[in-house]
Amino acid sequence: MKIAVLGTGMVGNTIGTKLIQLGHEVKMGSRTTTNEKAAKWVGESGANASTGTFADAAAFGELLFNCTSGKGSLEALNLAGTENMKGKVLIDLSNPLDFSKGMPPTLTVCNDNSLGEQIQAAFPDVKVVKTLNTLNCMLMVNPSALGNGDHDIFIGGNDAGAKEQVKDILTNWFGWKNIHDLGDISTSRGVEQWLPLWIRMMVAFGNANFNLKIVR
Repeated sequence: MKIAVLGTGMVGNTIGTKLIQLGHEVKMGSRTTTNEKAAKWVGESGANASTGTFADAAAFGELLFNCTSGKGSLEALNLAGTENMKGKVLIDLSNPLDFSKGMPPTLTVCNDNSLGEQIQAAFPDVKVVKTLNTLNCMLMVNPSALGNGDHDIFIGGNDAGAKEQVKDILTNWFGWKNIHDLGDISTSRGVEQWLPLWIRMMVAFGNANFNLKIVR
């Protein structure tokens, strides 16, 4: 499959690398065609890896991963272009974190709205599915690295078919066993608001190798 990974940070690099390992063609998108992080990733990832602008990547991908920094996600997706994303599934991993005043960060949007909802509202013809934003990027693609994979991930979105596709990706590509469909895209509020506690726990534990396990 041809897949767009929007964003060149740790999350984009981790997701893109895993997708290449699975045999997919991946184009990493950024603001320019000369992004050094993207070029380095391509050099390390082989013939199925390429880079371009956000618009180049969005036009290329049959499936899109939003791995951009939350503060810049809407701008990045506007650069990707409505027509380039129309009708496609956008897996949204972003979090609305504001580090402008240092640690701990605040949320740029919360309570009665969320970044996931803002993205869906801005691009109504895109099938936005929120997931994988609640944990460290290494666990996103390798849940078995912690507790033999017996921990939990969440999805939310308005399109039932898109969520089923994403469940299949989480299960068969990344190895997730416990996937909880929370409902529509407004459930982004809850999973995004988990991040302030997640960050406090990361600092307290001294690492990010942890996740939620739901016991009922």
